[in-house]
Amino acid sequence: MPILNRAAELQAEVSEWRRHLHANPEILYDVENTAAFVSAKLAEFGVDEIVNGIGRTGVVGVIKGRGTSTRAIGLRADMDALPLEEISGKPWASQVPGRMHACGHDGHTAMLLGAAQHLAQTRNFNGRVIVIFQPAEEGGAGALAMVQDGLMERFAIEEVYGMHNMPGQPVGTFSIRKGGIMAAPDKFFITVKGRGGHAAEPHKAVDPIAIGAQIVTNLQLIASRNANPLRSVVVSVTRFNAGTTHNIIPEEALLAGTVRSLDETVRDLAETRIREIARGIANANGAEADVVYERACPVTVNHPAETEHAARAAMDIVGKDQVNTEVDPSMAGEDFAFMLQARPGAYIMIGHGDTPGLHNPAYDFNDDILSYGISYWVRLAEQRLTD
Repeated sequence: MPILNRAAELQAEVSEWRRHLHANPEILYDVENTAAFVSAKLAEFGVDEIVNGIGRTGVVGVIKGRGTSTRAIGLRADMDALPLEEISGKPWASQVPGRMHACGHDGHTAMLLGAAQHLAQTRNFNGRVIVIFQPAEEGGAGALAMVQDGLMERFAIEEVYGMHNMPGQPVGTFSIRKGGIMAAPDKFFITVKGRGGHAAEPHKAVDPIAIGAQIVTNLQLIASRNANPLRSVVVSVTRFNAGTTHNIIPEEALLAGTVRSLDETVRDLAETRIREIARGIANANGAEADVVYERACPVTVNHPAETEHAARAAMDIVGKDQVNTEVDPSMAGEDFAFMLQARPGAYIMIGHGDTPGLHNPAYDFNDDILSYGISYWVRLAEQRLTD
């Protein structure tokens, strides 16, 4: 099955929805207007049940098929934007200063709405399609909030699927892999507590800057000398703040950064070694180091069978040669991981073309891919809920 004729016909209308959402971005859980727009569209389509407020401001729609099966699969899109000033110059650019859809969640929402409209009209499946519109993907753990609100149990979801656009990947292609596809994006903060003094008399002070520099250097040994080289881990120090002027050795230095891993064992190793390295180097130099390690979402792990289902649906749309089933994993994070911990499923990438990258102030969603995304969702739903 190639791109749905109906999806192609819907492209202009769905593009209007997408551009409306792009011009009116909302952050984290404060997506009331976006959620209201989604709910109104689902009601307009004749969706059988619409539930608001799952995960605080999430929206869930239930579309029943023609048969009697009670099986249900979940299709998820994210709704929130980023705290970023847009410079795309598009007529539909953000109308809200300091906020923009720089990750394409406007397009994700529009594509799933387009699929919901088609599925509600045709109902060419036996079971229930649960369309999930999630808030707070960008650092707010909205997926976890929806899961904790009983999303999976309330709607008896058996499998759950997600999709994200990927700049740099050609339009008309998809990519996916079994196992870890997105990393766990953790944060760490190290406060080195020394003893301040005059820069001309360093022997009377305990210099937290010099100690912090040693810590930064040694943290790089985690990836190169502690972790199994076949298991990826990234440790990046992205902040180093200390001091107020040229002739004072400060009392403290603050280091902060991120750890990205695709394996829970490596994740545990990185946290342990960061604590040991920071405290060990500080103690050896007569200072102290306080370490705070914050775990965000877990590794996004695609389940084997569901990955095959997703890949097959994509192949039905664009052909086998246009679906990469062994794409390299990304070290970016994705809170859809929480849904994949709750139910088997898969997360797929859809080609976005040669455009500015994600989280770039010049980014804009490529409306040319809308029909591909709609067709994929429809095909996946009909495939998984076939008689």
